[in-house]
Amino acid sequence: MPPVSWQAPLLTLGIGALGAVLFAALSFPVPYLTGPATAVTIAGLAGIRTEALPQRVRDVVFVILGLTIGQGVTPEVLDAIRAWPVTLVSLAASLVVMILATRALLVRYWSMDPKTAFLASSPGHLSYVLGLTEGVKADLKAVAIVQSIRVLALTLIVPAAIAFSGELPERVLAAPEETAPVPFIAMTLIAVLAGYGLKRLKLPAAFLIGGMLVSIALHVTGLVEGTVKQWLVAVAFISLGALIGSRFSGVSRQELLRSLSAGVMITVVSVVLAAAFAAVAAYLTGMNFLAVLIAFAPGGLETMAAMSVLLGLDPTFVASHHVARLLMLTVLVPVLVLGGRKSRD
Repeated sequence: MPPVSWQAPLLTLGIGALGAVLFAALSFPVPYLTGPATAVTIAGLAGIRTEALPQRVRDVVFVILGLTIGQGVTPEVLDAIRAWPVTLVSLAASLVVMILATRALLVRYWSMDPKTAFLASSPGHLSYVLGLTEGVKADLKAVAIVQSIRVLALTLIVPAAIAFSGELPERVLAAPEETAPVPFIAMTLIAVLAGYGLKRLKLPAAFLIGGMLVSIALHVTGLVEGTVKQWLVAVAFISLGALIGSRFSGVSRQELLRSLSAGVMITVVSVVLAAAFAAVAAYLTGMNFLAVLIAFAPGGLETMAAMSVLLGLDPTFVASHHVARLLMLTVLVPVLVLGGRKSRD
């Protein structure tokens, strides 16, 4: 592979790292995610060619994120699963309401055709939604921009909103010692194999889920102890933030402005609805409202799960609900799109 093929990805990662350093210096919430996402987005809109890291490298990043998410799981955490059926039902209800409400607004006030509006209003599962967009001949560009704005906005808005609300934990509990090199290498290799197997099964976010499941299994059984090295976690978070920002590379200002208001509307409405359903679920179960809110927030699985780690919340609860959201959307989105099409035929 010619060296030039790495220039744009490495430049993107460098811009993301600078954003992380700046946001950390400003004490901005979750700086290793929000800093890179903001810096890379601005660079792309300014005309700098930004590009995500190659797929194989991204897979490794997601494995590290998965291992990080799973390392906090203890037998005590698993006891909380008795309350999860209530939150999962609330999550499913919130997805249906989000899609129907935002789709109606896009059709009425943004003059989108119903198929494009349905796909643009999906609260997650970006790659799957874009694949469906091509299959049903909807407006791929509009869907991609609106969905990317949703993911980027949630990456920035959720931690900022938590900080302004005064609910941000003053300090995260001291992390245990880092995992010894040999167990960590073995765990990572097993996680890569698990991710590859899940990818063959067409499961979304396969390497993140594989890493998370392997980490949970090994930590719960006591076969592995400790945490992933902090510098490695920081690199993974910076890579994720840069990936989110790089989606805006090559988008013209006209295209961006045309879909910006739609993306902002979807984000605001979705967050308000997610907060409402999260409040009800937290009240019924007695669970931490912030944990339920991030679990219900219609952002990327990797982003929200990573955010829960950085905010000192229960990452297993958050990640599990985002996995469930993806699986629900796998069924729900095509049913709504195809059902809407048949009703007009």
